[in-house]
Amino acid sequence: MRQNQARRAALLDAAIDVLAREGARGLTFRAVDAQAQVPGGTASNYFANRDDLLTQAGVRVYERLEPGAETVARSLGGTRDRERVKQLMHELVERVSTYRTGYLALLELRLEATRRPGLREVLTPRIRADVDANIGYHLNSGLPGDATAVTLLYLAMNWLIVERLTLPEVFAEEQARELVERAVERLIPEG
Repeated sequence: MRQNQARRAALLDAAIDVLAREGARGLTFRAVDAQAQVPGGTASNYFANRDDLLTQAGVRVYERLEPGAETVARSLGGTRDRERVKQLMHELVERVSTYRTGYLALLELRLEATRRPGLREVLTPRIRADVDANIGYHLNSGLPGDATAVTLLYLAMNWLIVERLTLPEVFAEEQARELVERAVERLIPEG
């Protein structure tokens, strides 16, 4: 397997685009090559098989969804109250929603993981680590709320993002913002 990391990343980004647009069944080496605008057969030089491509695409989605150091530093500033949690939840929904293809690809990967044990073995600990990191960050930063509240916010925000990206007419943007506000108010204690 070749090790040109820039080319590998471009192929994985192309795979994410194909997953979001065509679904897991549309993810072929040929489709990835076409999306990446590289010669036919390029993707097969970088990935052992389709399972390898699916797994690495899942890892790449998470790499791109991770907040940058600047975002994390900014989130640590300000007060440690319920209003700050609201602001952080709004920022989260916005940040993840702007990477529409990545999130839709991740949904496809989750569905595919129900049929592919190898993919499930990769996604399960990665997603569990994401949940644990969110809980740890929240608790360690001194924000109000316990681990259960953070977990419930995680679940609520993720499903709200799913609705906004897949069926945006279900909840208009203003209604979605209002739902974030109410979720935080009901789950995070004041003060």
